[in-house]
Amino acid sequence: MARLAVGIDIGTSGARAVAIRADCSVAARAAVPLARFGANGRDPVVWWAAVEAALQELVRGIDRAAVCAIAVDGTSGTVLPVDGSGRVLAEPLMYNDKVADETILAAVAREAPQTSAAHGATSGLAKALLLQRLPGAARLLHQADWIAGQFSGRFDISDDNNCLKTGYDVEAGRWPDWVARTGMRVELLPEVVRPGSVTGRIATGTAELFGLPRDVAVVAGTTDGCASFLATGAAAAGDGVTALGSSLTLKILSDRPISAPRYGIYSHRLGDAWLAGGASNTGGKVLAQHFSVARIVELSAAIDPGTSTGLDYYPLGAAGERFPIADPTLPPRLLPRPASDADYLKAMLEGIASIEALGYQRLAELGAPKLTSVRSVGGGAANPAWTAIRRRKLAVDFLPALSDEAAAGAARLALKGADQAGLL
Repeated sequence: MARLAVGIDIGTSGARAVAIRADCSVAARAAVPLARFGANGRDPVVWWAAVEAALQELVRGIDRAAVCAIAVDGTSGTVLPVDGSGRVLAEPLMYNDKVADETILAAVAREAPQTSAAHGATSGLAKALLLQRLPGAARLLHQADWIAGQFSGRFDISDDNNCLKTGYDVEAGRWPDWVARTGMRVELLPEVVRPGSVTGRIATGTAELFGLPRDVAVVAGTTDGCASFLATGAAAAGDGVTALGSSLTLKILSDRPISAPRYGIYSHRLGDAWLAGGASNTGGKVLAQHFSVARIVELSAAIDPGTSTGLDYYPLGAAGERFPIADPTLPPRLLPRPASDADYLKAMLEGIASIEALGYQRLAELGAPKLTSVRSVGGGAANPAWTAIRRRKLAVDFLPALSDEAAAGAARLALKGADQAGLL
């Protein structure tokens, strides 16, 4: 019997489940919107209902007896307080929620090293410091931790990817002493293991709910961003992944951690390597200010990507850039405007491609490997003209992304755990 590993992604709009074989090929997938179970996408009850529905749909299309491991990814920086049995005590603070308590922010700013990812009003640590005040709080967990706990019954464990923004020292492999000096009750923080580590077996009731074997391994997961990178198949130092969505996000696998707070760059550990990256304020949302999606498709067909407009655009929707240039006052550069709409779009695509190239160059300057290949995800990856322009600017191998689904990346971690546990 060919064994299967299952990955679950719980995101801002829905839950997705993917089952993969030992060769990482996809055996089945399913997706369910959160809105099916209620209007409040912040409610963990809604999260679990969507996960349950997605997994029930998934297992109807596979041999349930073949499932040997499950892993979960969730939104980075989403934190929730639970009691000793895993019951949620208050509405979670989501990944983009800001903590307004200046005392908390000042304590983190004072104690956290400059290179820590725990700085800022949206950090996991700031949220944990606020939520620890709730009566009865026994643990402070991340979104993926809590969903994984529904499978294993463990509500005391996390992975070092999710814990990075909560102050965990990934290089030292421990909660550092300075975390306690912020006022954090460290006994409320979870035990931390590496992504892909087996954390337990599926609880009997959960196994019966889904008709799964009693020995299914529950494996430590990761954040949604890391899972999306893993899903592409990128695995060697120098492999890059560019997300061409509403914004431009670059990630590269490195043989060493990279930290550059000025650019918003920190590193997650992935196996024996590190994942570093940055996000620019350019991207699809800038294009959408000028053209509809249908118009972009129409104009792209008229573009000759082998020639250059000679224009030096830096497409931004408003003043301010974070990466690869850290300048909150950097103005957009979108002039002069050609008479042709096709040329105008082409110049913007060239500008975004130049920012992408500069981004990978900046990462190399900060200590990451030189880019050797790139995989592309997001809506812009389907635009042939843009891809050809990017090939010209980056001058590296463009490789196909095996998947653009975060759940497939979580499934890869489940597969890793199953392999280490001798379940394959």
